[in-house]
Amino acid sequence: MGITQGLRSHGGHLGAVVGFAGYTAGWTMLQRRSGRPLPAAPGPWELLLTATATFRLSRLIGKASVTRPLRAPFTEVEGAGAPAELNETPREEPGRKTVGELISCPFCLSVWIVTGFVGARAVWPEATRTATGALTALTVSDALQFGYSVLSERADH
Repeated sequence: MGITQGLRSHGGHLGAVVGFAGYTAGWTMLQRRSGRPLPAAPGPWELLLTATATFRLSRLIGKASVTRPLRAPFTEVEGAGAPAELNETPREEPGRKTVGELISCPFCLSVWIVTGFVGARAVWPEATRTATGALTALTVSDALQFGYSVLSERADH
């Protein structure tokens, strides 16, 4: 495969990498303009909140049936996934495939989301802590819902 053919076949991914670099640079510029010093390294509690919030938001955007309208221009539904989630595949049309891959993959989204949380923490630490705390509470609530369902099913048998 020649260089030109390789770039053409991976052009969407190259665009995503360039977009991510711009996204990261944007957070950096926003932090510098805010005049705030860089925050201290996060402690274990902050890391746990950020990781849990990243997990939950990436699943909410990438899989939840309620956020399907955001993914619809870029993906096609394969079928039901986990409770309240959908499995989707990217549309094959040029310009949609890479976005479809990104927006329907919680693992892919998590890189963008955690970068957003890190950038937001540098600019708006209190608001970011509130948001990550709320998403962490949602994650715990979801786990309790699943646990309750399992226990209820076992009690019925």
